[in-house]
Amino acid sequence: MLSIYKKEFYAYLSSLVAYITIGIFLTVLGLFLWVFPDSSILDYGYAGLDSLFNTVPYLFMFLIPAITMRTLAEEKKEGTFELLATKPLTDWDIILGKYLAAITLVLFALIPTLIYYISVYQLGATVGNIDSGAVIGSYIGLFLLGASFVAIGVFSSSLTKNQIIAFAIAVFLCFITFSGFDSASQILSFQSIDSILINLGINAHYQSISRGVLDTRDLIYFLSFIAIFLVITKTILGGRKW
Repeated sequence: MLSIYKKEFYAYLSSLVAYITIGIFLTVLGLFLWVFPDSSILDYGYAGLDSLFNTVPYLFMFLIPAITMRTLAEEKKEGTFELLATKPLTDWDIILGKYLAAITLVLFALIPTLIYYISVYQLGATVGNIDSGAVIGSYIGLFLLGASFVAIGVFSSSLTKNQIIAFAIAVFLCFITFSGFDSASQILSFQSIDSILINLGINAHYQSISRGVLDTRDLIYFLSFIAIFLVITKTILGGRKW
């Protein structure tokens, strides 16, 4: 697994796609946080990063599929997956190696956003007047959200040889799992089970962790969500005929 992780991570670092994608992510996030009036931190009137943690999930819906769309689709298109399979590697080694490499890249994309925390920390009328506990919780929530979206992206990439199709499937699934259940709960015929639908979606658990309280139920949800998509990916690869 370690060899796959290194190979995949170095492939990301040697590709312009990763740098361009992360650059666009940080640029768009900066515009939302400091320029656009409806979400600008400067217009909030208090020291907080609510707009950052409300905006990043929707940017992740495009950033992460762009990172993961090549993970397995490219191997299938180039016919190199069978070459990997001839080596002393299990399907789990390949899946987890690629999965962890993509998570590392997502983490690298999040690290520069800490400058926004430092900026708000210093810009408050009273220096340090920011709820650091909630910020830490929100970053943990973002990491778990990113890990979940990466699992979706790897799964989507296992379905096709076409990276664009893998990207589109991943964006759709990320949106449905994050916002779709909340939207479905508003439909009149589903209002009797609205709380069940909301808890099935990622957003409710992300918002819970973002309050700064780590509930084991939320952690179990994210870990189970990731495990389910990785197991399905393993099942698809295990039944391959290519």
